[in-house]
Amino acid sequence: MRIGVFIGDVSGGRTSIDGVLERARRAEESGFASAWLPHMPWSLDALTGLALAGTVTSRIELGTAVVPTYPRHPLAMAQQAMSTQAATGGRLALGIGPSHPGVIEGMHGLSYDRPARHVREYVEVLKAAQAGGMDRIAYEGEVYRVDALLDVPDGTPYPVLVAALAPLMLKLAGEVGDGTITYWADERAVGEHIAPRINAAAEAAGRTAPRVIVGLPVAIVDDADAGREKAARMFAMYEGIPAYQRVLAIGDAGAPASVALIGDEKTVAERVRAYADAGGTDLMAAPLGLGPDRAESLLRTEEFLASLT
Repeated sequence: MRIGVFIGDVSGGRTSIDGVLERARRAEESGFASAWLPHMPWSLDALTGLALAGTVTSRIELGTAVVPTYPRHPLAMAQQAMSTQAATGGRLALGIGPSHPGVIEGMHGLSYDRPARHVREYVEVLKAAQAGGMDRIAYEGEVYRVDALLDVPDGTPYPVLVAALAPLMLKLAGEVGDGTITYWADERAVGEHIAPRINAAAEAAGRTAPRVIVGLPVAIVDDADAGREKAARMFAMYEGIPAYQRVLAIGDAGAPASVALIGDEKTVAERVRAYADAGGTDLMAAPLGLGPDRAESLLRTEEFLASLT
């Protein structure tokens, strides 16, 4: 299992550009396979942040987790992603997803209409735009119609990873994407629901085996119960989001704080192995400091994750 780490805050906090660059440098120096930048609607643009992170790193894969699709036309996304791919020397992994009605309808004032059809066509346009050169991008779908040119200097194809939890989304991720990014999916949800569906869809479409990127908060603590109590307060907002409610119901954990990898090194290492056995190809870890000394706890967590690489 490839071990990656978030280089931006996933708990609703603010991450500065300087913070992203420092975390990207540290992630590469620590040996992580990938570094992921969340795209919060109220904070940094993830693709811009990764383009800058590419200037201070040379090896590590740089991914978005995830950029909402509805607010950006797929041709505009393709242009920015190809530009970021050029800036990072070909190390971009573009994670995209439809987000949630509360974000798209509530914040942006857009329609959250036909999300599966929307995302399928969105990925198909992104893939068509990766051909390179001044070839015409001609696409005629139910949602998108594109007739354009795109030729970003030094731009090369990049993997497109679709945030997917529901059956229809997992099917399209396997058929047209290069993998999926999950969050709040426990070992049972990955092993019995996510991995089998996306792998079967990819195989039926004659495509290579997709990546299954498991996103999880991680905290190394001696008192796991106290750590979970803190995590429950931190992640309470996720319990009100229908997509996460459904994936939590599929698994055994029942609540985000129970899905999160919280415990001592032995306990967390065992759960990482369990995710790999369930079909996860990558761990996308969000290190947390949940011990009595938050800074010490965070450092302990980061050092443990680095030891797994």
